Amino acid sequence: MFAIVDIAGQQFKVKKDDQLFVHRLEGNVGDSVEFSNVLMTSDGDKINLGSSVKVKAEIVDHLKGDKVIVFKKKRRKGYQKSNGHRQYLTKIKINELA
Repeated sequence: MFAIVDIAGQQFKVKKDDQLFVHRLEGNVGDSVEFSNVLMTSDGDKINLGSSVKVKAEIVDHLKGDKVIVFKKKRRKGYQKSNGHRQYLTKIKINELA
């Protein structure tokens, strides 16, 4: 059984015991979170769209993603601009699709 769920503005295909990196969520490590915006569920050949299933997960860790370098340059003008960014992420573990 799997479900397509909307978490923090992104869609993920989740199964039981999956671990995901999502945008930073409110809560502490060890807290339980519940996602009710489930777009689709599938159990074998049976597919339900817009079902009333809730996905329960646990926050495993808060961390930062890899650094992304943004480099801008205009040739022959002497313009160079470098900027970096690290996204704040939350690692969650899917406990239950109920």
